[in-house]
Amino acid sequence: MEEAKAFAPGRVEVLGNHTDYNGGVVLSAALELGVEASARRLPGGRVELQSEGMGGVEGFERGGGFVRSGKWTDYPLGVAEMLAAAGAEAGGFSISFRSTLPSGAGLSSSAALEVATAVALLRLYPLPMGRMDVARLCRRAENEFVGVNCGLLDQASSVFGRRGHLVFLDCRSEGVEAIPFPEGLGLLVVDSGVKHALVGGEYNERREQCFEAARRMGVAALRDASGAQLEAAAVPELAKRRARHVVGENERVFRAVEALRRGDPRVLGGLMVESHRSSMGNFENSTAELDALVDFAVSQKGCLGARLTGGGFGGSIVALVEEGSAQRVLEDVVSGYRERTGNRAKGFFCRPWDGALPDEIR
Repeated sequence: MEEAKAFAPGRVEVLGNHTDYNGGVVLSAALELGVEASARRLPGGRVELQSEGMGGVEGFERGGGFVRSGKWTDYPLGVAEMLAAAGAEAGGFSISFRSTLPSGAGLSSSAALEVATAVALLRLYPLPMGRMDVARLCRRAENEFVGVNCGLLDQASSVFGRRGHLVFLDCRSEGVEAIPFPEGLGLLVVDSGVKHALVGGEYNERREQCFEAARRMGVAALRDASGAQLEAAAVPELAKRRARHVVGENERVFRAVEALRRGDPRVLGGLMVESHRSSMGNFENSTAELDALVDFAVSQKGCLGARLTGGGFGGSIVALVEEGSAQRVLEDVVSGYRERTGNRAKGFFCRPWDGALPDEIR
């Protein structure tokens, strides 16, 4: 194929904060918003990348491999490197990207960029690969090339999203299950306007603190620890608080899945609030702005619960709301937030959407 198009959605993490790299479980939803990629073959090893709103064309030569630059182009270049290592033809290509995701909002624009690149390149230079293989490859690109030690959540959510369902991901077994999302409800995503960036040290620092807690308890990962076991263990206080958040998140996800299966979404809403309080006190990955948004959201009639979403340290919140109340809740939250902080928040209502499900990738 000489030309190809691809679309990969962003995701909103509904519950399961920082559990993925700890071997845990998570609930997420793919969004209607995402990254579109228009690709074509180029002769030789020439690579050209362009993104709407990011200036002109960036040019590269494959040669002995790409070099990380710290720019947005690291994400698609990393995917191209991983595909070549997996056996795909290392030919030249041009890709033009267009994103409908707000940058820095914690909605996984980076994973959507990676997945869109992978799907487009697999259409240009076919290589047999399953959907989970694509998600793993994109995670490796972010880990090994970009330098962010993320788990599998973002990439798997972008690949496996299903309309009207949440993605239940077991990060240890890498099993995925679609959990029906309740009718009459939806997700309100509100961007705090405070930029979210995980290439800095906070994410990797939290990751190491979680790993330290697991080592001190003698378990392979925090997935293997219970709350009682953690509290009884000789773990430094800071690492214990980080671990308390992750262990609690795993428990909250399992409880939420059970509640959704029996048709009780209000339990999910309450667990989302618990999750945010733990982010504030234990993991310390919230901000005053995110806290304000959550406070305003949960005080509104028609909102069942709210929490920060994604890595934290800025970005967005997600609220579980009644469809008929969504616009009013959004207006009241944005108004109250601006009055308290002086910042302008933006938001949108959605229901879980389809992921990147190309016909030729099974």
